[in-house]
Amino acid sequence: MIYKVAIASDHAGFQMKQALKDSFKADEVEWVDLGTYSEESVDYPDYGFKMGKAIEQGEAAIGVLVCGSGVGISIAANRNPAVRCVLCHDETTARLSRQHNDANVISFGGRLIGIETAKACLKTFLTTPFEGGRHAKRVDKLSSC
Repeated sequence: MIYKVAIASDHAGFQMKQALKDSFKADEVEWVDLGTYSEESVDYPDYGFKMGKAIEQGEAAIGVLVCGSGVGISIAANRNPAVRCVLCHDETTARLSRQHNDANVISFGGRLIGIETAKACLKTFLTTPFEGGRHAKRVDKLSSC
């Protein structure tokens, strides 16, 4: 299955963004790269907002964000009601965020976790389905704000 995934970062997350893109084959992921395209200093909210718009407009159903800590860019993305972004440091969080919260964007701290951990988290995030059931009404509440 090919996943269409939007990806964005600020300058602090640029290297991890590129490494994540390079770690998946073309027959696994079709990337929608929202920037930034270098390590030149930029403002993380701009890229979190771009992600929110991409998810809202259906450019991709899943997104990946990276900034230095993963915090600021995830806050920016979560300002859009179409986004349920989770800051992730381990595979358990990636799995549960999909199973229980139907998270559609994952965020990483490029200065805080290693690339191998980020790759494993992203693979888990992409391949874990939402369980629905008792979790669906809670996710619906998140979307109705």
